[in-house]
Amino acid sequence: MSAPPRLLIVLHQENSTPGRIGHALKQRGFALDIRRPCCGDALPATLAEHAGAIIFGGPMSVNEADEDVDREIDWIAVPLKEKKPFLGICLGAQMLAHHLGSRVYRHPDGHAEVGYYPIRPTALGRAVCDPWPEQVYQWHREGFDLPAGAELLAEGDAFPVQAFRQDSAYALQFHPDVTHATICRWTTRGHERTLLPGAKPRAAHFADRAVHDPAGRAWLAAFLNHWLAAAG
Repeated sequence: MSAPPRLLIVLHQENSTPGRIGHALKQRGFALDIRRPCCGDALPATLAEHAGAIIFGGPMSVNEADEDVDREIDWIAVPLKEKKPFLGICLGAQMLAHHLGSRVYRHPDGHAEVGYYPIRPTALGRAVCDPWPEQVYQWHREGFDLPAGAELLAEGDAFPVQAFRQDSAYALQFHPDVTHATICRWTTRGHERTLLPGAKPRAAHFADRAVHDPAGRAWLAAFLNHWLAAAG
């Protein structure tokens, strides 16, 4: 019996997990090669032994001096050069945008997106997978401009670029990976984020999840099927 295809999973904290995305990938027969550069794990020089790669979110910023973050941003050249499926989520999306030459910035009025917020797919976004949820879960204070040559998949209000595609690389500013346990943990340990301008109070995270999570779960399944098709 041949070994299952491997996907590289890049996480940014010692106790971070790939959440719902990790469960979905395992259900689809993929093995997860989890690396944590912040804990000393190296990233591979090639993805020849991997079907693709995902960089998840984290508390860092691409705009702050951080050697691990800088190395990850540079490393994104590997999946792009080898045309392997790549997915960046939140910080990972910001890393991809920065690697492609785009500005990563804080909202001019200091607003954050912490909780559920509306999202508007473009025609191309609907062609990738449809339907999209009306609102998605966010946990960020920075956004990014659309890189030159990239294709916009979804828009938002406070941070207009919410998803884009560049060849076989995809970026999602929002968090389809979160589970109920994730939200419990983030809103407890990161409670101060829920007090930022534009952020939602903790109770709203759970009330909105009851409304929007079923559609988000269905969307993630369709999106992963599309993304993984290129990974075989």
